[in-house]
Amino acid sequence: MRRNIILTYVLPALALAGLVAGIVYASRTSAPPAPVPPVADPAAPPYEKYISGSGIVEAASRDVGVATPTSGVIVEIPVTVGDAVRKGDLLFRLDDRERKAALAEQKAALVVARAKVVEARVALEKARADAARVRSLRDGRAVSAEEAAQRGYAEETARAALASATADVTQAEAAARAIEVDLDRLCVRAPMDATVLQVNVSEGEYATAGALSTPLVMLGDVTRLHVRVDIDENIAWRYRAGMPATVFLRGNRDFSAPLRFVRVEPYVLPKTSLTGDTTERVDIRVLQVLYAFDTRDMAAYVGQQVDVYFDDTGRDAAAGAKQPGRKDGNKGGSATAARSGAAGVAPSAPFGPSGQSGQSGHSAWPVQSVRPAQAGESAALPEVVVPVRDARARTNGKDAARGVGVRG
Repeated sequence: MRRNIILTYVLPALALAGLVAGIVYASRTSAPPAPVPPVADPAAPPYEKYISGSGIVEAASRDVGVATPTSGVIVEIPVTVGDAVRKGDLLFRLDDRERKAALAEQKAALVVARAKVVEARVALEKARADAARVRSLRDGRAVSAEEAAQRGYAEETARAALASATADVTQAEAAARAIEVDLDRLCVRAPMDATVLQVNVSEGEYATAGALSTPLVMLGDVTRLHVRVDIDENIAWRYRAGMPATVFLRGNRDFSAPLRFVRVEPYVLPKTSLTGDTTERVDIRVLQVLYAFDTRDMAAYVGQQVDVYFDDTGRDAAAGAKQPGRKDGNKGGSATAARSGAAGVAPSAPFGPSGQSGQSGHSAWPVQSVRPAQAGESAALPEVVVPVRDARARTNGKDAARGVGVRG
């Protein structure tokens, strides 16, 4: 009896409870996580129409990564982060004991070479005197012809020895200067007046020559700051050089400053400056523009991320200003419009230079609409306006319509 009760009621109840528990657990674990509120409220766009981009603060001179032309162990770093340096100031020095020893050896060789020059000069004077004495004898029989020739050969040999010794001195001096240049290259100096932004090495570390992903020392002129803004390539067509812009500091939207246009870097390149947003796309290319701002308007640090908004409200006004003066072959347009209005043809609004309400860069055919004749008007066919063809059709020798109305 008990066994039947267990089989009939208890086991199905346990199975049902397990099923319900599994469904509840699955629903809780599969639910999307609650959105994390932002650390600070984002800045509100200051313009009615705008485009935006993320930017990074950089020195006006760009952030200059200083490298070493030769590898070696660093033995001295006289600067620290934040120091103001002048052009030519020492930033760090590599171990120069080996090159100093080579320079001392080369200077000793130079002393020997100069001594040989003196010796060769004396030998030349002696040979020249002997040859002159032989030539000064009145009686040619006093010295044999062979001996006179030997004296002349000795003078020429001494002259060549002096020239060789002089060349050895020149070569030794050049070698000494080359070692001095190597010694100077071991002392890495500031290429400009700047502030030390980073020091990524310590005394005793081995510095590798060439360009590094992390520079040994980074410099920058922080007396003037720029903002390098990345504009997504999908909206880059809306940007115009010199657009008014405002920068907002991330983390506190109350800190903002007007920007002054510097330049556009027209080469669109892959995006490298990341904001850290989990929804950020990294597989895009960006147009980079540079703006400057006054540090008195907004205090910022080099490398700090900012948000930039560009004023795009002037685009529609600029597009509308171009419409009255358009010269696309629609000559006599006002007269045609007058005739079309009288005949029941209402011209549509012209297209702007850019797609939706002036947002595409392609010109379009003027579109005419025809309404039926009203009471009291002529029942004849309405006047149809033939649009003017573009300049390319005219250059191809095709007949171009004059834009006048013709009866259907």
